[in-house]
Amino acid sequence: MTTTATPAVRFSSVSRHFGQVKAVDDVSFEVQDGEFFSMLGPSGSGKTTCLRMIAGFDQPSSGSIKLHGLECAGLPPFERDVNTVFQDYALFPHMSVGDNIAYGPMLKRMSRAERARQVDEMLDLVRLPGMAARRPSQLSGGQRQRIALARALINHPRVLLLDEPLGALDLKLRQQMQVELKAIQKRVGITFIFVTHDQEEALTMSDRIAVFNNGKIEQIGTPSEIYEQPQTAFVAGFVGVSNLIDGPLAAQIGGVKGAFAIRPEKIRIVEPSAEVGAGMCSALGRVADVVYLGMQTRYLVDIDGGTQLTVAQQNTDEPVAQALVTPGLPVRLLWRRDACCMLRVA
Repeated sequence: MTTTATPAVRFSSVSRHFGQVKAVDDVSFEVQDGEFFSMLGPSGSGKTTCLRMIAGFDQPSSGSIKLHGLECAGLPPFERDVNTVFQDYALFPHMSVGDNIAYGPMLKRMSRAERARQVDEMLDLVRLPGMAARRPSQLSGGQRQRIALARALINHPRVLLLDEPLGALDLKLRQQMQVELKAIQKRVGITFIFVTHDQEEALTMSDRIAVFNNGKIEQIGTPSEIYEQPQTAFVAGFVGVSNLIDGPLAAQIGGVKGAFAIRPEKIRIVEPSAEVGAGMCSALGRVADVVYLGMQTRYLVDIDGGTQLTVAQQNTDEPVAQALVTPGLPVRLLWRRDACCMLRVA
């Protein structure tokens, strides 16, 4: 994404150290106005620390953070035009849903009638009309998460920070809320910065993703760039499943110097005697295991040369019992050479 407009958030060489621990280490990135930007990574990778520094709950050890061009150094949280939605919802249990949502406007001394009007607007936005009189304890997890979202959005922040907000939900509800959250962001048009360790969430909702590891950003890109063109072994392995091939085997199979990654779904399993066409990579091996996963079957193949590759094939019309391979069967793996992703050495 390229733009000449002032970014909603700009990190310039930002570090946050806790003694000898480098939670965030010389990180620079920009989030554009109106963008759904995700910070993805494992626990302890630095993503939540970055979110806390944007919110003003923590301060950088060095570097600069700007919100819409305004330097944030020393600016307290309540003076930043941002709001945060947390994983545990942080709703007031003794208040009604309506009073929870109206809490911010009440502090600003907005009239009761205007508060009620805006609460109804927010409940319509999150598709929970008529819920104002209920208590949080009467709502499901997904409904409480929507109320937490409405309570943040009623303040009309220019940037909304979301700290793993779907982590407490079960899988099916989480997938439903991913779609809902993206739709709401499109309707309100404000900047969403979303922290998650769940690759599916990041790929489903984001305009761009920053992949964090050990306090640094490994790669920033669109979901398709992150998945289809990983730049490092960490990104290739953390976002989806990848086969990493390096050393002499990389030269033998791919005809390249250095390491490369190949996604399991890019590989076809054929008979060992099958012809290898131009522009194709090939490896001989034996099937070590077959795992049926419903929509697809995953094959683990021991390659001549000492490594194991994962192959994923969709289960379409052919019954699984009639699949080509069984454990112990010799096979040839084929994939397009241009499907190989060359990896940057750390």
